[in-house]
Amino acid sequence: MTSTPNRPLVFGLLAISIVLLLPGLFLPVLTIRGVLTREGVAQVAPTMLEKGLSDETINVLKSMMNPTVLGFLTATGGDLRKIILDKLTPQLTAALQKNVGEVEVYQQTRSILGSVRRLYEVGSPTPATLILLFSVIVPLGKAALVAWAMFVEAGRRQRTLNFVEAIARWSMADVFVVALFIAFLAAKASTTPPGQAGTAPLVAFTASFGSGFYWFAAYCLFSLAAQQYTARVAGR
Repeated sequence: MTSTPNRPLVFGLLAISIVLLLPGLFLPVLTIRGVLTREGVAQVAPTMLEKGLSDETINVLKSMMNPTVLGFLTATGGDLRKIILDKLTPQLTAALQKNVGEVEVYQQTRSILGSVRRLYEVGSPTPATLILLFSVIVPLGKAALVAWAMFVEAGRRQRTLNFVEAIARWSMADVFVVALFIAFLAAKASTTPPGQAGTAPLVAFTASFGSGFYWFAAYCLFSLAAQQYTARVAGR
């Protein structure tokens, strides 16, 4: 077995990589918040009001009206539903735009591992497996191989480090997969009412990075640099 004078340095670099990686896996990486906007609610209010005025509701309103007024409307062919919509829709829309603030309807914070678990739970194994592979298995596997290479003879160490270097060419897949994950969760910045493209969003979503994202990004950058340096000092 060949001695490796740079073994403490290599182990130090590996330890720093793991220290950066673990918070990146367990701490929140992304928070998504959705709010019901006043403009969106006001725009969809007429449709909601129209669909809410069922025949049963109209009959209840008729029973509460003055018989004389109801008889007049019936005699003149007036449509009670249309009258209600014409009278209430502008007032309801104006009131919502003026008085209703943004109401939070959705908020979720996930770590990388929490997202993997959630994707498996909702029946999306492919993105879950990709995130697990490139964010957990590959980084830990590379670290384990480099550590093992420090205890074998020069020839086997060289082959192992060459293999790790080949894997390292895929290191940017770490960032790529996390970017896909973020895009998967936050691709739609807003949701507009059906059939009303170009109008104000009914629900507006915002996404913000958590501390886990920055830990994981730091790991990716440090790992790339440390991998190249380790290959030089320990294998060549």
